[in-house]
Amino acid sequence: MVASVVSLASSFIAVTSPSYSSSFLSKLRSAPSLRLSFTVSPLCSRRGRHMAHTLGLTQISPAFEAPKLTFATKEIDVTEWKGDLLAVGVTEKDLAKDQNSKFENPILKKLDSHLGGVLAEVSTEEDFTGKPGQSTVVRLPGLGSKRVGLFGLGQSATSTPAFKGLGEAAAAAAKTAQARDIAIVLASSEGLSAKSCTASAIASGAVLGIYEDNRYKSESKKPALKSVDILGLGTGPELEKKLKYAQDVASGIIFGKELVNSPANVLTPGKLAEEASNIASLYSDVLSAKILNEEQCKDLKMGSYLAVAAASANPPHFIHLTYKPPGGPAKLKLALVGKGLTFDSGGYNIKTGPGCSIELMKFDMGGSAAVLGAAKAIGQIKPSGVEVHFIVAACENMISGTGMRPGDIVTASNGKTIEVNNTDAEGRLTLADALVYACNQGVDKIVDLATLTGACIVALGPSIAGVFTPSDDLTKEVFAASEISGEKFWRMPMEESYWETMKSGVADMVNTGGRQGGAISAALFLKQFVDEKVQWMHIDMAGPVWSDKKRAATGFAVSTLVEWVLKNSS
Repeated sequence: MVASVVSLASSFIAVTSPSYSSSFLSKLRSAPSLRLSFTVSPLCSRRGRHMAHTLGLTQISPAFEAPKLTFATKEIDVTEWKGDLLAVGVTEKDLAKDQNSKFENPILKKLDSHLGGVLAEVSTEEDFTGKPGQSTVVRLPGLGSKRVGLFGLGQSATSTPAFKGLGEAAAAAAKTAQARDIAIVLASSEGLSAKSCTASAIASGAVLGIYEDNRYKSESKKPALKSVDILGLGTGPELEKKLKYAQDVASGIIFGKELVNSPANVLTPGKLAEEASNIASLYSDVLSAKILNEEQCKDLKMGSYLAVAAASANPPHFIHLTYKPPGGPAKLKLALVGKGLTFDSGGYNIKTGPGCSIELMKFDMGGSAAVLGAAKAIGQIKPSGVEVHFIVAACENMISGTGMRPGDIVTASNGKTIEVNNTDAEGRLTLADALVYACNQGVDKIVDLATLTGACIVALGPSIAGVFTPSDDLTKEVFAASEISGEKFWRMPMEESYWETMKSGVADMVNTGGRQGGAISAALFLKQFVDEKVQWMHIDMAGPVWSDKKRAATGFAVSTLVEWVLKNSS
């Protein structure tokens, strides 16, 4: 990734939940409630699998235990619920009071009456107005609920991020209080168009709030939370289906987070390929894996990709997973291509100086994490009518006597030559051969994802991914998927005149232009390796891949990719 002098931060990503490498769904049908168990298991911790010997002898802590949460949906009076914490999601409008300082909202009014007016009193004393991120929790010994909390949703609550945020905040409060069981309810739910989607979002957020990636800590405090009841949003088969879908997507999100969080001395290109193969093994009824070694990549003339890998002691691994739907041939073929630099030193143009973030360059495989996380989810959901290829050119960008030098000319697998004027613009070199390979699979549409440029962070900040594509139709599809996932994307221009900065005097092109418009010229570079008949989109996710606040990966784009694949299925 070309470094700019900025801090690579990331936004809040509301949709996550634990990794379900060996998860199961247990269904207990008993009206008026629905109960599902979510079991989480960490990356590389399945029985019989151990980390290979690594620099520093780093292993996953034997003390790490995956949390287990049980979710149930119930239609009961909030005053009748018994447990450790009752979390009430409230909008600013819900907190309106009458002339006697009593809540006008029916649920809050009934609950506050049951509690002797303490909620109205506390909300006034603590200036709780229902703004997003606000919360207040009151301990009430001797009553059915040991604690009651109000959690702000803002002026209105209609979006996926708002409901996921509620689930996350409630679970975080439960963690602080060491609560074993909680219930979550909305003060107002009458206007919701899809209550099952709301319940699904709350459940996803709750798992995110309780989950912590403690795999590399010698000691960690185990969460007490075991069960979450979602009240007032219905029960039945539709909701059951939505919660199962939330579980599947959540497993992919956390798998992606754990891949990015894993340090480069553990997650080498070979280990990333091993994890990809394990996904195919887990869902072998619909997924297959092909891992190409260096010699096989040479046979395919992937000179651009192999030039980046040449300096590393860890050999490259080209990953290709294929999803084929059960029950018949696919009507459409899609490809998801992810940048897979498990570490990026910058090469001879080494990353130096303030803001270069070399210590965070384990996340330069964030695109591949999104792609493989989506593969894990798709393997469980099993959509019909669509074939999906998940492609990653995994390697490291290091420095050695065998490495790529500034000024070298490399040849990609489509025959185009590239003058390397910056070894730190390496991601696009690996993607070039990956995109050619994807087109050769006969796909109709390609979405590639990469932590490609610091320029995109300068343009859009840490929360929003840049979208580059000549296709309006593909833009509509992906943006419709992002509306459901709640992830943030912004379409950027493909300004053809900027290609002038990418011209070489001795080769077909250089690998990076000037500093101005760097994210655009990077996208124009990638376009040279895509068949004109294929609809293609490039997503620069350098900003939202990582959260500086949490000092951890976000799992960005997994949810949107899964939604996009489903929209293309029959």
